[in-house]
Amino acid sequence: GMLAVAADEAAVAESLAGMTDRLGIAAVNGPTAVVVSGAVEALDEVERVWRERGVRTRRLTVSHAFHSPLMEPMLDEFRAVLAGLTFRAPLLPVVSNLTGALADPQEITRAEYWVRHVRETVRYADGIAALRATGVDTFLEIGPQSVLTAMNADLLAEDALAVAVQRRDRPAPQALLHALADLHVHGVPVTWTQWFTDAGAARVDLPTYAFQHQRYWLGAGQAHAADVSGAGLGVAGHPLLGAAVSVAGVDMVVLTGRLSVSTHVWLADHVVSGVVVVPGAALVELAVRAGDEVGASRVRELTVAAPLVLPEAGAVRVQVRVGAADETGVRVVAVHSQSEGDPEADWVRHAEGVLEPASAGEPSLREWPPVGASEVDVSGWYPVLAEHGLAYGPVFRGLRRVWTGGDEVFAEVALPDEVATEAARFGVHPALLDAALHPIGLLAG
Repeated sequence: GMLAVAADEAAVAESLAGMTDRLGIAAVNGPTAVVVSGAVEALDEVERVWRERGVRTRRLTVSHAFHSPLMEPMLDEFRAVLAGLTFRAPLLPVVSNLTGALADPQEITRAEYWVRHVRETVRYADGIAALRATGVDTFLEIGPQSVLTAMNADLLAEDALAVAVQRRDRPAPQALLHALADLHVHGVPVTWTQWFTDAGAARVDLPTYAFQHQRYWLGAGQAHAADVSGAGLGVAGHPLLGAAVSVAGVDMVVLTGRLSVSTHVWLADHVVSGVVVVPGAALVELAVRAGDEVGASRVRELTVAAPLVLPEAGAVRVQVRVGAADETGVRVVAVHSQSEGDPEADWVRHAEGVLEPASAGEPSLREWPPVGASEVDVSGWYPVLAEHGLAYGPVFRGLRRVWTGGDEVFAEVALPDEVATEAARFGVHPALLDAALHPIGLLAG
């Protein structure tokens, strides 16, 4: 098996003391991203040690314990196979994952180099550093997924570009076109004539003067509230909700809104398995705002019944319904949506919960960082989530620091500047609340 440990190489190597006949460091992918490989029972012990220290670990799905002592029984046979091959010097410079430096062509054309390559540590982080030292500022990953590009996010400065030609959450042609476009707009020459071969496309002349245009649409990402009073509705005054109305004859209010990736651009940064999903934190925010309307803004519980998926084009209508209060002021709240493109479509119930009047005595923390808690390294947090289909964009990458202590997890989160200015219009901005919930999985470990 293989085990990823969010710690530095020296500390991980120290934790393998007494087990180096069964375990080895298989890869160093970053300053605090190390992979251990070897016998499963020994990996269990290493995993236990690091979990007790509050450090995140993850088992990798592999067929063999590559780059570990368990590879040694096959090295002689592997060497014999390599002896029958003809090696030639590469036409392009190659950075060696074995040394983490620019490879000597004479070295990598020897069979013994490749024998060591299958047994010893993969020094990926050192290889990226070596490329940067030679002036490389653009990295193109050619592979079935985007694992290396995700790792590069923690290795590269802002002046470098990392692009993957394939992604798990996109069709292959779309992903390739996105990659070419990304390279093109960052100044990398792309031979577009090959892309458009047999497509019937033709070159056209562009005017030599600056394009003149007049905008008729709303600014990107700005959801402007319309005056709904003429329709007999109250203004909800919330970025996700446009109107509020009391239902005649019953103790009930309904708030309505319209959500799309064009009017709420930041929602497009919350991608699960390739589709944009409104985060559960946003459903909580909808419930809180609805509760404000009736003086019951504390969410006692909220159960998500179905994900609220946003289409690539178009929008969905949203309704938040708050029922009558019982003798203690408790009310039932429900969140529904309907596709705007199909007026006959059924309304889908996404969440249902219980609201109650807010009370004093909320928990507070007087000292920060929390005293007695152990800090957890989060440098590789979001690339790991991306490998599991949770592709968080910049707005939802708000986790800055995490501490664990007993059965509690403490998180320091922040919003990027582009959405922070709008945060005051929310009870708690959904991206901020969502980021605060990210490390809750540590409690399960």
